[in-house]
This record gives sequence, C-alpha cells and structure tokens, in this order.
Amino acid sequence: MAKIIDYYFSPVSPWTYLGHARFSEIARRHGASIAPKPVDYGRIFPLSGGLPVAKRPAQRQAYRLVELARWRNYLGLPMNIQPKYFPYDARLATLAIIAAGDTDKAMKLAGAFLHGCWAEERNMADRAEVAAVIRDAGMNSAALLTQANAPETASRYEAFTDEAIARQVFGAPTYVYKDELFWGQDRLEFLDRALARA
Repeated sequence: MAKIIDYYFSPVSPWTYLGHARFSEIARRHGASIAPKPVDYGRIFPLSGGLPVAKRPAQRQAYRLVELARWRNYLGLPMNIQPKYFPYDARLATLAIIAAGDTDKAMKLAGAFLHGCWAEERNMADRAEVAAVIRDAGMNSAALLTQANAPETASRYEAFTDEAIARQVFGAPTYVYKDELFWGQDRLEFLDRALARA
C-alpha cells in the first residue's frame, strides 16, 4: 500500500520552516508521497481556539521566541526569529504553491517562501518578491502567477482548508498519515516511527 502523507501548512509559519526540509527527507527515506495542502489558518484558528501571535498573552509570545531560538540553534538553520516581514499576508505565496501543481515543485516553492521570510528578510507578500522567488526556483513566474490568480486555484485553497477543518487540524504544520495527526515539527520523530511500522 502506498504511503501518503497529507501536509497542512502555511508559508508564513516558522514551525513549518523549521520542519520542512526534515519532513521531506523523512518522507523520501520511507518512500512516502507527500500531498502538500497549504491552508488558511485565518479560518482555522477561530474554530479551534487558536490566536494570531499578536493576540496571544505576553508570556506566550515571549516563550515562543525562546523556543524558536532553541530549535534554530539545535537544527543549525539560518533564522531570524523576529523577521522584518512577519506576519505577512500569505495568500499570494500560498496560491502560487497550489498553482505549482506538481508535488516536487510545490514543496520546493514552499521551502523557498519559508526561507525567504525566516532566513532572508524578504517580504513574501510583495508580488515582485514572490515572482523573484518563483524564478529563483527555476519556474516561470508569469505563468505561475497567472495560474495562482485563477478561480480554480482559489477554490482548491478553500477546499484544502475545508478538508483540514473536517480532519480537526488546528496548527501548522500538521502531517496526517493513515488518518493520524502529527502536529508540529517537533512530532516528526513520531511520524518517522509510524512510517517505519507500515
């Protein structure tokens, strides 16, 4: 039986950034396929009790920065835990990822947008910056952005979000394998074990 992992995420999420490459490697090692499904956490949070960072209590905001620094240092990833362009409107970047279609291209583009925000201080809400990231990833930015703005792409975005809500997804990233949710890049070891058992 094929191993398929549904990947619910947002290109604005620092935790998605911290786990993206490791997740890709774990899936590759187990011969698993990834179904990238970027979703709208602006719709999910109100239904699940989640809050945007700026609306969280001060102690939670402070501890979040401690944890981000811990994970950055532990993983040895380049990361500014308080980037200039965060939070940003991720809609265009998200639609571009969906428009990429092919899983490998979508994963590459997602990684590039995440890196742009968290490691390069780039404004991933800016159309020109988004186009530059697409070109740097070896894709046709004009064609991809045209497809990103197509109604069917927006419909897929809504459908992915509806699906995530129905499956009880509440945070980013969430990996779903055999209907079991693994929330957060710090649960990747458990996903690894589940894939090994299959």
